[in-house]
Amino acid sequence: GALLLDSEGEVVVQAGAGDFRHRLIGAYQGIALAIARRIGTRHGVGAVESLTCRYSGAALVLRPLKDGYYFILAMAPGGGLSDAVRRSESTRRRIDQEL
Repeated sequence: GALLLDSEGEVVVQAGAGDFRHRLIGAYQGIALAIARRIGTRHGVGAVESLTCRYSGAALVLRPLKDGYYFILAMAPGGGLSDAVRRSESTRRRIDQEL
């Protein structure tokens, strides 16, 4: 599934399974992304372009967007994570153009 969330962690658009659990995961992952971005800025290592999380039951790719938006791509573990990271960059560029 995929989620597009605003800066407050509210789902703007979603595709795939649309249960409450995915919305909650999206909001919590947004907090982790915001923390990683602050750390990158604070320590001068540059902007966080993506965050990848692997769990026993899923893998997630998070991409920050402009104006505080972000999107999350969720997939089954072992579901082509490297390809998802690569493709998510072109998706990020297209969404940023639309925002």
